[in-house]
Amino acid sequence: MTFARATIAGAGLAGLNAAVSLVEAGLDVSLADSAAREGGRCRAYHDPSLGLTIDNGNHIVLSGNTEVRRFLDRAGGDWAGAFVDAGEAAYAFADLRTGERWTVRINDGRLPWWIGAPARRVPGTRLADYLPLARLLGRRDGRVGDRIATVGPLWDRLLDPVLLAALNTAPADGSAALTGATLRETIAKGGRHMVPRVAAHDLDAALIAPARGWLASRGVAARTGRRLRAMTFEDDRVAGLDWGAGPEPVPADEAVVLAVPAWVAAELVPGLVVPDEHRAIVSATFRLPPPAGAPTMLGLLGGTVEWVFAYPDRIGTTISAADRLAGEDREALARRFWADVCRAYDIDAPMPPWQVVKEKRATFAATPEQNAKRPPAGTRWRNLFLAGDWTRTGLPATIEGALRSGATAAAALLRG
Repeated sequence: MTFARATIAGAGLAGLNAAVSLVEAGLDVSLADSAAREGGRCRAYHDPSLGLTIDNGNHIVLSGNTEVRRFLDRAGGDWAGAFVDAGEAAYAFADLRTGERWTVRINDGRLPWWIGAPARRVPGTRLADYLPLARLLGRRDGRVGDRIATVGPLWDRLLDPVLLAALNTAPADGSAALTGATLRETIAKGGRHMVPRVAAHDLDAALIAPARGWLASRGVAARTGRRLRAMTFEDDRVAGLDWGAGPEPVPADEAVVLAVPAWVAAELVPGLVVPDEHRAIVSATFRLPPPAGAPTMLGLLGGTVEWVFAYPDRIGTTISAADRLAGEDREALARRFWADVCRAYDIDAPMPPWQVVKEKRATFAATPEQNAKRPPAGTRWRNLFLAGDWTRTGLPATIEGALRSGATAAAALLRG
């Protein structure tokens, strides 16, 4: 059937992109979120302990993220101004154990001649070491560790740290299908598609504010602090939504988009199968400008910190699949992270003001088993649709994946 209106529960990136798509299509859209403001995991906030506005963790997008660019174009954002990059697909690394440093530079075109250039490829590797990567480009799932060797310089110095950040799961145990999708959209297309880009200011300014303003100008303002507590079902449709004051009827011409975390959706929708294992991300921000010439991103080996981010007014650090750290004392973690930063930047400085953020259920575990549990956008109820990076996007839980899920849910809704 054709829907004239839609209620979207969840104003993260998935919900916002669904809202933009549906408003463009002429639907009357209502948007709500349980948090105090839009953005979900990609939110920014003023941290009083730092005196700075920071993101809820360090996030990047890639130059080849087509849905990020499309979202910004449609919502009046500025792709060129919202994010900054180094102009090339260059990934800098430092080994804190040996002091060795290197930068992998991937050429722009599809023909990967960079793997034949010793100055561009991973130190200690040969051209032949890269050929087995073709085994990961397929779509059949399984463990990454069952497809390629997970030892040696190429794995240790490039694949393991990059895939860990992409999957937020131990890469050897990660989904080969999700790894393959990531590789097909990045390295297989050439460096022009995998230039890392970080927010020029913060993610709210880069992604959320443009969508918020675009929607508001069309009469759609998210009702924040509004949690969907229950749903009622009749026959093959959602019949009521309970926001805390009892069920409110859902008109026959209205659809519902659930753009909430997987565990919330599972509580609301009977019989819904969703990923039920998650991995933590722990990040820290230090109020100290990075040294002059510091790379925007620096991958670290041999420490606790995995990536260091250089912002104009602060230094950020990130550790993925960080369940082992989630229960540790925050100040002790900050001191450990700061020691890694000092070694990475070759500086000797007391720890500046800091903030540690722990996201214990940051993403679903990107294993073959959990990937198989991801539901499609459509459900067995004709007016209920799902969005979120945990749905069947074909990608790991990334900004690009979240935005694609919103567009997919909107497209399914418009098809009726």
